[in-house]
Amino acid sequence: MAGTTNKFTSPLIQMESDVNTFSSAKWTKVSESNFRKMEETVTAMFVLRQDANDLKKFEENLLDISTPGSPNYGKWLKPEQIMEMISPEQADVQKVLDFLARFGVKDYKVSKFRDMVKVTMPVSTAEEMLSTEFSKFSSTVRPGVEVKRITQPYFLPAEIADVIKYVDDILRFPSMREPIIKLEGHSEGLKAGADPAFSSCGTKCSTFTTPAVLQEAYGFPTLTTAAAGNSMSVAEFQGQMWDQEDITDFNNACATNAQVNAQYGDNNEDFCLKTGCIEAMLDIEYIGAVANAIPLTVIYLKEFSLLDWVNQVIALPNPPLVHSVSYGNDEIQQTSDAYMGTCNTQFQMAGSMGISILFASGDQGVWGRTGASKTGTYNPDFPASSPYITAVGGTNFQTKSVVGAQSAWDCGGGGFSNYFAQPSWQSSQVSAYFAEATAAGVLPEARLYNATGRGYPDLAALGGQTNAYCISYKGGTFAGVAGTSASSPVVAGIFALLNNVRLSKGQPSLGWLNPFIYQNGNCFNDVNDGTSNFCYKGYDGFAALNGWDPATGFGTPNYSCLASKV
Repeated sequence: MAGTTNKFTSPLIQMESDVNTFSSAKWTKVSESNFRKMEETVTAMFVLRQDANDLKKFEENLLDISTPGSPNYGKWLKPEQIMEMISPEQADVQKVLDFLARFGVKDYKVSKFRDMVKVTMPVSTAEEMLSTEFSKFSSTVRPGVEVKRITQPYFLPAEIADVIKYVDDILRFPSMREPIIKLEGHSEGLKAGADPAFSSCGTKCSTFTTPAVLQEAYGFPTLTTAAAGNSMSVAEFQGQMWDQEDITDFNNACATNAQVNAQYGDNNEDFCLKTGCIEAMLDIEYIGAVANAIPLTVIYLKEFSLLDWVNQVIALPNPPLVHSVSYGNDEIQQTSDAYMGTCNTQFQMAGSMGISILFASGDQGVWGRTGASKTGTYNPDFPASSPYITAVGGTNFQTKSVVGAQSAWDCGGGGFSNYFAQPSWQSSQVSAYFAEATAAGVLPEARLYNATGRGYPDLAALGGQTNAYCISYKGGTFAGVAGTSASSPVVAGIFALLNNVRLSKGQPSLGWLNPFIYQNGNCFNDVNDGTSNFCYKGYDGFAALNGWDPATGFGTPNYSCLASKV
């Protein structure tokens, strides 16, 4: 269609021309004879272009205000300052709105920063507007969940393509998260020599990791009063909601005070009591147990849309200061580079506002969700590979039920991005890792990864494969779960506690964390045992060595040391 003329006498331009796949192995096309007749709607996000030079200056400013020792450290930006620096011109936004008006579209919302326009319109209108075809797809992972996606390339008139980077939520298939490792109950009690902390939640959680185990391992305090303005959040998607009954049962068993103080988006407690919302209960119970008194917000979206989520976060009047997100995908599954680039810019905007974002690094080792192949390459995780979020990997106790030395969890995500370049703030640590791994003869074949990419994770915490995390779910069922989905909310809670130290002294929040982390690598418990090989024997992975490594980052948090640095 490119080069032809539409009814507005403007040449049509194919958008995201590097995309040639319009299906997913985990989504089945649904035959829907009344798809258009019923005038079902689709929601699309028009992402506006931003000036490349403005974005570069914005990135440089973020590094300056996020680096300890800089005279501008902690001078976070207000929304109006961000808008002045990188927001598209109002004239460009108006051009998009005029375009929508030509099709009679009135249901739209311009983002706070003028960089996106969220549109809801009939399927037939969307097909005409974008010169494409939509179909309905059903998830093979979660029955009953459907989405509407295009089945062929899409186009925009040249004058609109000049101001629009791409249209989101019409092409990419959401990653329907499969359940994290779940161990129903436990088969053995604590053996002689086990640490008493493992029995701190009662016999239902015997052998499981508990809040007391984490406190003994990482040394964080029990907070009874939050500093004014402190806050934290977890993100949930795809039916992962929460119920108060299980939070109460968990608090009673573990002597904690986890609680939800604010909710954005839907929540259905009855649904969780019947089906068990494992992911959400894990996130809420453990970030709440670690950071107790700090107000917790849950942000829920039906579909896993990073752009929609982060847009909501930065548009809030008072966004929570720390966010834990236990969802992701492989870089190779993101469909186009433009999408990852836009997400990265949004993460930068959040960091510039003093917001810390932490993501789980993934539960499939170096091979990612795409899987292992002896002739292929590693599949780095996204958004864990973004330089502007903090990626949290997974560890295990070396001796079961003993709080002590930890090893890399062999399924914990880690490696080097194929898309994001290696940032300056980690170059010396990455170089040191390569030198040590080469000398030890444990570096994987060079063809398997991009040595010049952003290395991740940045740090790690217990993933719970050896001693699963004790949670309450499904109306009082106690069970063990595992994964970096457990590691991320724990580390997020610890950084919320560190924010409390700063805020109590009248200092600003920590914001984008990575420059601080890489300046204070000695404030982590080094993990130098294990390999992240996706649990596959006979396949290579990255070894955990001294200092930073792409298996566990700098290791696990040492709270007292970190608190002395903030």
